[in-house]
Amino acid sequence: MPGHRAARTTAFAAVIAATVVSMPSAHAQPATDALKEYTELTHHAEQLSQDHLKAQGDLAAANSAAGAATEAERQALAESERFRGQVDTLTEATFEGARFNNVSALLTASSQQDFLERMQAMTIIAADQNEAVARLDATLTAARKARSDATAAASAAEKHAADVAARKAAMDQQVTAARTKYQTLSAPQKQTLAAPGDKSPVSVPAAAGAAGVALNFALGERGKPYVFGSNGPDSWDCSSLMQAAYRAAGVSIPRVTYDQAKVGRGVGRGEVAPGDLIIYYSGQSHVAMAVDSVRAVHASTEGVPVKIADIDSIGPISVIRRVVG
Repeated sequence: MPGHRAARTTAFAAVIAATVVSMPSAHAQPATDALKEYTELTHHAEQLSQDHLKAQGDLAAANSAAGAATEAERQALAESERFRGQVDTLTEATFEGARFNNVSALLTASSQQDFLERMQAMTIIAADQNEAVARLDATLTAARKARSDATAAASAAEKHAADVAARKAAMDQQVTAARTKYQTLSAPQKQTLAAPGDKSPVSVPAAAGAAGVALNFALGERGKPYVFGSNGPDSWDCSSLMQAAYRAAGVSIPRVTYDQAKVGRGVGRGEVAPGDLIIYYSGQSHVAMAVDSVRAVHASTEGVPVKIADIDSIGPISVIRRVVG
């Protein structure tokens, strides 16, 4: 419907305008200000990237629900046809005289035993027809509900698809702003960002179990680049690295930071242990993995490789989650 599409387009434009940080101006800036602005742009781009990934997950779930509802409707209709056939057969038998009243059964019976047998047959036919009618009614009710569910799920999927498109547009615009700003940084600034950090071997106790396996995986990815929305294996974003690390340990965790902030159990800053997920910022848009009580490994942002950093230097901590144990 044109009116709805126009309203939706306007809403998407409002989303993008409200969430995207403006492109940097062309006038020269002090080096420290330029680096600070780049950091802010990439931080916001990362948040929008997580929003887009979350919307994609919501869309997949909505499509799955729509498919399940449609299949439930198909099965309910198929079952209703089966019982409809049974009802039709019994109805035809009734019209052909298979169902008698008590008087006709008595009049046509040749003996008392014959009368009892006829009465028993009538009771069975009546019970069968009543059950078949009840089952037919139940399956038709189920089919109507499934159709309603399928319609609602399809509508939700359409809404999520539109949300994905809007959030991707916002993310793309923000990422472009960040990448444009990166080109204005000085060579020393770019070298500082690209520094690999501590790449020395890190010993993780075997007793750490799945957390140790996950941490070893993440540490093994040091030096690989960050790319917004990347799922590896040649580049990562912050949450895809965490997901892949725990997948290597046989543990499934969600894809986006917002959901990773809910896995396992919460622990305090003084309890942090190797393998814990550390979620940053009030919007929970960044994640790192604790190496020990002081350091964490993370995919930081574009222009910065996967590296080890001081836990408290990465950003304000929102929550710390222990995935296993």
